Amino acid sequence: MSSYSNNKATYSPSAPPLSNPNEPPIAHPYHPPSTTNYTYPNYPHQSQPQTTSYVPSSSSGYYQPASFPSGTDPQVIQSFQMVDRDHSGFVEDKELQQALSSSYQRFSLRTIRLLIFIFKNPSEYFSRIGPKEFAALWSCLGQWRAIFERFDRDRSGKIDVTELRDALYSLGYMVPPSVLEVLISRYTDGSGRRPELCFDSFVECGMVVKGLTEKFKEKDARYTGSAKLTYDEFMSMILPFIVSY
Repeated sequence: MSSYSNNKATYSPSAPPLSNPNEPPIAHPYHPPSTTNYTYPNYPHQSQPQTTSYVPSSSSGYYQPASFPSGTDPQVIQSFQMVDRDHSGFVEDKELQQALSSSYQRFSLRTIRLLIFIFKNPSEYFSRIGPKEFAALWSCLGQWRAIFERFDRDRSGKIDVTELRDALYSLGYMVPPSVLEVLISRYTDGSGRRPELCFDSFVECGMVVKGLTEKFKEKDARYTGSAKLTYDEFMSMILPFIVSY
């Protein structure tokens, strides 16, 4: 989640804090991190991973179990190992798609590539993630699943534009209707019906809104909803999210 020190934001690729349903939402484009703790329902994920290193085993050529953060759910480790068939200690887009689709629901490659872009180690040249990033991603998806199920009020397994608006608003993102229309128009099927988002598309939308908002807040330390930035800063903020997937 986002952390702030001296009004300077540091982005972490996780789900936003789930707001307390007993507290009124804040009518603002976004707000500082909530001081209220809210417990997520139990989903197949582990606590926030600790920093660790991972290297291939000299005897087997495979990564050691300790390469995963301490306390990682065995299901997470097993899911990683099942798709890392070359024992490289990394998973790429189609391998990650297979791992996540077996535990949640099918993820599109577009969403998978966005997740890799957000979660991969910045020093990693290739588009892939290792055990540490995989564990963090798994945990994050469990949090997004809790948010998705809270606002899928009709239990259809899909989120419509109203439910998406309410979900983002509850997390502190008062997204304008025009922006919501742009977000959800990406998922039209050509039938003329109002599009609905499956879980992977909901995660995709949420990650884009959260990521861009966090980047914007770096320029808006006082949370006024406006900021001054150069053309280069603007392009550097937006383009990575566009070209990543």
